[in-house]
Amino acid sequence: MASYEAIKNFDDDDDDDDDVEMALPHSQISESRSATVSSPIGQTTPLHIHNIIEEQRIISRHQPQPKSPRLVSLDVFRGLTVALMILVDDAGGLIPALNHSPWNGLTLADYVMPFFLFIVGVSLALSYKKLSCGVDASRKASLRALKLLALGLFLQGGYFHRVNDLTFGVDIKQIRWMGILQRIAVAYLVVALCEIWLKSDDTVNSGPSLLRKYRYQWAVALILSFLYLCLLYGLYVPDWVYQIQTEPSAEPKTFSVKCGVRGNTGPACNVVGMIDRMILGIQHLYKRPIYARMPECSINSPNYGPLPPDAPAWCQAPFDPEGLLSSVMAIVTCLIGLHYGHIIVHFKDHRVRIIYWMIPTSCLLVFGLALDLFGMHINKVLYSLSYTCVTAGAAGVLFVGIYLMVDVCGCRRMTLVMEWMGMHALMIYILAACNVFPIFLQGFYWGSPHNNIVISLSLSYFDIIIFYYDFERLYSPHADNVI
Repeated sequence: MASYEAIKNFDDDDDDDDDVEMALPHSQISESRSATVSSPIGQTTPLHIHNIIEEQRIISRHQPQPKSPRLVSLDVFRGLTVALMILVDDAGGLIPALNHSPWNGLTLADYVMPFFLFIVGVSLALSYKKLSCGVDASRKASLRALKLLALGLFLQGGYFHRVNDLTFGVDIKQIRWMGILQRIAVAYLVVALCEIWLKSDDTVNSGPSLLRKYRYQWAVALILSFLYLCLLYGLYVPDWVYQIQTEPSAEPKTFSVKCGVRGNTGPACNVVGMIDRMILGIQHLYKRPIYARMPECSINSPNYGPLPPDAPAWCQAPFDPEGLLSSVMAIVTCLIGLHYGHIIVHFKDHRVRIIYWMIPTSCLLVFGLALDLFGMHINKVLYSLSYTCVTAGAAGVLFVGIYLMVDVCGCRRMTLVMEWMGMHALMIYILAACNVFPIFLQGFYWGSPHNNIVISLSLSYFDIIIFYYDFERLYSPHADNVI
């Protein structure tokens, strides 16, 4: 079995960035030592020694530093997640199994967000394995998080309109504050600060010693989970009202939602939505809630559609799937990924890594499924504890599988496309998933805005899909009307 040596020898712990001699050529070290030894006793003052060390530090700063090898399996995992995100965005409306679950339950699309957060956690462990200055690292992490936050507001705050609408701009009174990139930015910042400041100096040589070294980070994960559960099941949700514009020129219509409960995890009266309405404001939430695809709210369920005659009042209420309280558990997912990254940093043997990965993976899957069985349902919108455990466990399974295939067996050729996508994930997300590229293409049209290449390609794509379904219906051996 071939091994990927660049990963097997990933950043030996024996190297020390602060060791001046490691950064100097042997001749310069010898000269410095001989100069120090041959100098008179009276000249070997603390100032003289300080000048020598400073000179060596300046020389070492200009020496080319060897670049740490990339973890190829992590790039492939990231690229696979990007590809899955594009697939569910484009085909989710046609194939219900690819679309997000309207409320409780789990579909393929519901794995995308936790997979990204898991990957962020693994990457942070590799990025901050050696720190020269915690304050400087904290400043850089804060700047990166602010950049992601600003980019998320620009892309998902409402500045870009629908794909078929050649307009742009957003009313600040209606801007959406939360979104995918905003959630990733929050999780990234919190977990980065935990990795920078909340780890001890213990030596890691076994599983228990690994837990001891990062015990404060695990304490943060447990505190966040406990806080989430206390708020979700302990806060009182009162009745609430909202207004929506049913007609462009008509007055807004007011709806009243009856709640007055605690511990409710349904679409109307959960604490996640209440906190977002109170802090962010209902006008700043996502205007097309996922629960509008439920049978109670759509005659075309599990797709969006017209309201049934007896639809409840909450069906059209804005609800943000990347809200404040649900983002607390997103941080926990990122912390779980951080633990998997720590295993890469501290253990070099493939077999040991896989064993230490599969132990928490199995525990997370069993615990999450047990929670769902006993009533704490898997729910992506609320980011429930069972959803956190199951999706993090699934991420662990997939990551271990890719690691075995790519980094242990060396089968990289078949994953080159995914590896490239993983190395350019943010660019692909902006251009494809946020519809920036289709909107750019739609700006060039013939005579009318509707005569553009994007609409032509979309019509051709849907014609192929319709033809395929008609063919299956007519010629399938299981069809009732076989010709």
